[in-house]
Amino acid sequence: MSNQIQPVRGMNDVLAGDIAVWQFVERAATELLTAYGYEEMRVPVLEQTQLFKRAIGEFTDVVEKEMYTFTDTGGDSLTLRPEATAGMVRAAISNGLLRGARLKVWCIGPMFRHEKPQKGRYRQFHQVDVEAIGFAGPDVDIELIALTARLWRKLGVGRVKLQINSLGTVESRRAYRELLQEYFRAHRGELDVDSLRRLEGNPLRILDSKNADMQALIAAAPLLTEHLDAESAEHFAALRAGLDALAIPYAVNPRLVRGLDYYSRTVFEWTTDALGSQDAVCSGGRYDGLISQLGGDATPAIGFAMGVERVVELVRQVGTASAARPPDIYVIAQGDVALRAALVAAEQLREALPQRVVHVNLGGGNFKAQFRRADKSGASFALVIGDEEIARGMASWKALRGESPQRQLDLNDLPAQVEAAVRDQSAALTN
Repeated sequence: MSNQIQPVRGMNDVLAGDIAVWQFVERAATELLTAYGYEEMRVPVLEQTQLFKRAIGEFTDVVEKEMYTFTDTGGDSLTLRPEATAGMVRAAISNGLLRGARLKVWCIGPMFRHEKPQKGRYRQFHQVDVEAIGFAGPDVDIELIALTARLWRKLGVGRVKLQINSLGTVESRRAYRELLQEYFRAHRGELDVDSLRRLEGNPLRILDSKNADMQALIAAAPLLTEHLDAESAEHFAALRAGLDALAIPYAVNPRLVRGLDYYSRTVFEWTTDALGSQDAVCSGGRYDGLISQLGGDATPAIGFAMGVERVVELVRQVGTASAARPPDIYVIAQGDVALRAALVAAEQLREALPQRVVHVNLGGGNFKAQFRRADKSGASFALVIGDEEIARGMASWKALRGESPQRQLDLNDLPAQVEAAVRDQSAALTN
């Protein structure tokens, strides 16, 4: 029986061989968010449990079934964050960032939900979370959706589709909720156990049911879009007009209600058919009542969360991310004196030529073994330092890709001579 400690189920390692795609996605998101005027924030992964109960809702699957909650030694109930919006809003309130200000902020990091692990759904997963706080009109809704559409183009991802809906105000949702309860109570015998439990607490969540036996019943339920208040209907019409003007295709899905209680008015979701059953890759919406619900002044807001693991898989499928950059120069040395000289030479090159990636052979080995490592690394050039070279104050320079004569470089003027050698090789390859 093995005594190896295994990873926690549903929590995966991201290995060095896979990280290039992650970095490509994260870099693209960072660059785009910066271009749209969003600033990064970092908030704790651990919060008071009450934050999520108040923000997400007592009758959601997340709070009822999925949160990692424990009591610490001080007797406080703490929870690993299952999503980031509540923590971002809490940070804005507790740090006094609101007070009439308008914020465009984002964060990235791990979230935790105790779900059944499967492809595209893990117990530790990562999200890019984006929040625009203090903006009431549909213009910011349109810009956020345009931002996500641009991100897909930047990543080279094409198999995504946009669904939108409006949940109306708290008041119109309350009236619709009563209408739904009346409808589902009349069909109580057709409801499954989960739907019966949600009927009194949050009947809108019944519309999210994946139970195939209930789909006909759900399809015949009253539509929220037919019971919107006038202001929300106007807001939704402006959203659609803006998306049409930007030529962003979408479908209105009146059953899109999202799984968290704090949403109001605009909700949207980007889905794909490339990941099997886990089809949502980016979801968001407006949460105009959440900030006052958590103790802040009434402030409109909207945001979205993008599942990094799912986007990474989409990018991997289309192959738009480049592999990790190989070294430009691989420094080879034989013997203790030569290795010290090699380490000094490498640091000089890194200092003077920061655009060049320099690796030093570590762990010894004869020249033949070191050249094999240099070739395997994908390096373009090898810089060879041995006792003979040190005695002459020189280093040998050899091209590992393409035909080029070996040359000697002066160790006292190494950076300049390396750049000259690289230029000469590039010129030879283009002629």
